[in-house]
Amino acid sequence: MSRTRSRGSFQFVFLLLTLALAAPAQDSSSSNPSSSNSHKPAAARSIPLQPGSISSGVYRNPLFGFACKIPAGWVLRTDDMNTHDNAADGDGKSAGNSAASGGVLLAAFSRPPLAHGEDVNSSILIAAESVAAYPGLKDPAQYFGPIDEITKAQGFDVDEDPYEFEVGTKKLVRGDFEKDVGSRIMHQSTLVMLSHGYAVSFTFIGGTEEEVDELIADLAFPQAPRR
Repeated sequence: MSRTRSRGSFQFVFLLLTLALAAPAQDSSSSNPSSSNSHKPAAARSIPLQPGSISSGVYRNPLFGFACKIPAGWVLRTDDMNTHDNAADGDGKSAGNSAASGGVLLAAFSRPPLAHGEDVNSSILIAAESVAAYPGLKDPAQYFGPIDEITKAQGFDVDEDPYEFEVGTKKLVRGDFEKDVGSRIMHQSTLVMLSHGYAVSFTFIGGTEEEVDELIADLAFPQAPRR
């Protein structure tokens, strides 16, 4: 895959994870079922992104055919994430836009990102980015190139190289990372699939591997994605 990226593509992913991980670092220093194969080449064009909706504590996105349960009491920052991304890109668009370039679908935290705490600020971050930003991207494992760069820049070590991971009958690619922040270890797992011309990433952050696995267990593909 070519390492040439269109304006804002790498910046988008970097900003997403930087905003999610900045607060825990400060804390440390201050004290479908879908039968489609995710490895098939992605469509050349992205269709308009649909933001999805939340009902009874569950986020659902019919376009990509998945649902994700949000733990009770968690703080939602999806609109804020999209506002930050648009401001950084200089386009002046409002949060929640459905531009085909991509956006944050869900950003949920166990506490407000800038609030201090002794434990890891567990989080769920789901985003979609147009594959057009990455010429030659045909396999979700390739998307871990920029993800690895981002996580290493944030001080994470690769715990597990990308590997195939099933959520129900849906096949994704998963990578695992960890970071020693002094008083604790931060664990991150990111799952990626290609769908409708987007690289869709599901990032789960927690204080233990078990916590991350529990968050992943709340991700499901109960319906086929829209065509």
